[in-house]
Amino acid sequence: MLELIDKGSCSDTHPAPLLFVHGAWHAAWCWEEHFLDFFADNGYRALALSLRGHGGSSASKPMLTISIADYVDDVVTVAEGLPTPPVVIGHSMGGFVVQKYLETHRAPAGVLLASIPPRGIGPFLVRWTKRQPWPMTKALLTGKSSHIFRSPEIVREKFYSQQTPENELQRYAALIQDEGRRVSLDASFLLLPRPKRVTTPLLVLGGDRDGCFTVKEVHATARAYGTEAEVFADMGHNMMLEPGWRCVAERIHSWLTSQGI
Repeated sequence: MLELIDKGSCSDTHPAPLLFVHGAWHAAWCWEEHFLDFFADNGYRALALSLRGHGGSSASKPMLTISIADYVDDVVTVAEGLPTPPVVIGHSMGGFVVQKYLETHRAPAGVLLASIPPRGIGPFLVRWTKRQPWPMTKALLTGKSSHIFRSPEIVREKFYSQQTPENELQRYAALIQDEGRRVSLDASFLLLPRPKRVTTPLLVLGGDRDGCFTVKEVHATARAYGTEAEVFADMGHNMMLEPGWRCVAERIHSWLTSQGI
């Protein structure tokens, strides 16, 4: 069973539901904190799923063997249960999943939020391994992300700006969970996105204080899909949880409105 948080309802102004897809080590809770209520209050039906093995979603096989294709299947399962195809909004690894989903599925629009770029996570893994060689090696070998996120300081470095209050950082850090090793292989080279297969209009957003993906990578993602990236100042990787989250949500809202969605 997949955990699904469902708020609001579709309106004449915003007839398409919004389906939010979280990134690695997270679950639907990251969208429930701010985004789901924001969009529900603005006339949308907003849903967030926890991918299998995350949050309240069960997994039928060991976490280490779960693949990106499995996560795409989770999105398909939820999307096909909705009255109309949803706008798909993916963060980080969720953005990678959205890219793969859009290769073969119709959607009125998509949003990539601090997404893994189409070229994959190779450069990200190199940067992180140089920064934390032994914890990163243990994590890759065992699939236990606890070797990486051994302190709130590391969580801040990767996911949050200095503006995020310490009490919120501690609360979010406690919710970090392990991610599958197969996913790392898929996102490195086994199952990279094919942008030429995607015809859905995309909004690509990033933050200039992102500890995972560089501004250059955000712009490269946008170019791959024939659009221009928008980069938010003083914004860390977890854009939906940062103190400036409302500016991000409002930009998505205004863009969807301009698309007639």
